[in-house]
Amino acid sequence: MKHLELRRAYHRQLCREALALSEAGVPNSTDKSSKASVAIARRLWQRVIAPLECEIPVRRLSPQSVGKAFEMATRAYLEQAFRTLERLRPGEWQFHLNAHIHDFVQYRHLADLNRTLRQHPALRAALGDYLIAPDIVISRLPVADEIINQDEELIANAEAATLTPLRRANNATPMLHASISCKWTIRSDRSQNVRTEGLNLIRNRKGHTPHIVAVTAEPLPGRLASLALGTGDLDCIYHVALPELREAVAEYGEETAIELLETMISGQRLRDISDLPFDLAA
Repeated sequence: MKHLELRRAYHRQLCREALALSEAGVPNSTDKSSKASVAIARRLWQRVIAPLECEIPVRRLSPQSVGKAFEMATRAYLEQAFRTLERLRPGEWQFHLNAHIHDFVQYRHLADLNRTLRQHPALRAALGDYLIAPDIVISRLPVADEIINQDEELIANAEAATLTPLRRANNATPMLHASISCKWTIRSDRSQNVRTEGLNLIRNRKGHTPHIVAVTAEPLPGRLASLALGTGDLDCIYHVALPELREAVAEYGEETAIELLETMISGQRLRDISDLPFDLAA
């Protein structure tokens, strides 16, 4: 019941701070030029708010304010939900908004590289910018030997494991555990940005690859597929309300959309936001 309550609290926060209706009753998570987008989104949000005893306000919100509110609500939800799983994934965890990846042990070499590129503009133009700042970052602090040895002496300071960054004796820099992109809606240019960030995280790491995921409220299966289909760039895409979206798409009744949505779900490329804390604990 705890995680259902947290999911509903997340939806309430989205309704309060990110979601809006136009005077014509169109949710701001739609492509207003698409009949299917509007119809599915209306059905989706009706199902989301039904158990919440709240209403979607009629108002105008800038894309920037919606994006920031979405990031903050998602970060708060993930932190609360992930901390309930401490027995599955113990450790000291930090949740950040827009932290640069060079602040973490797998990518700290990029800070030196970026300083060199700033000194050579032509080289930077050729190689690009390596300093990504994901929307949400989850990191883990290194562990003190006292904690490692608290039940029995597993390691002595100079005997073994002298290079692993997990030991605080070797490393003081947090380890990047997850990079989470938040996209209220999906457009082709935005989806390519998410993929580019994911590839940079994979290619430029020194150490293990963090979880690389995206969270979205996009209602159109075709737009979701632009991010979800394929493998390699992202672990998975998470929808803010996937069961409600499935019902909305089924009610809309377009067979192509229904089949595409089911393909993404059965192909393990699309999951609900409530799955994400558990996947992060894996």
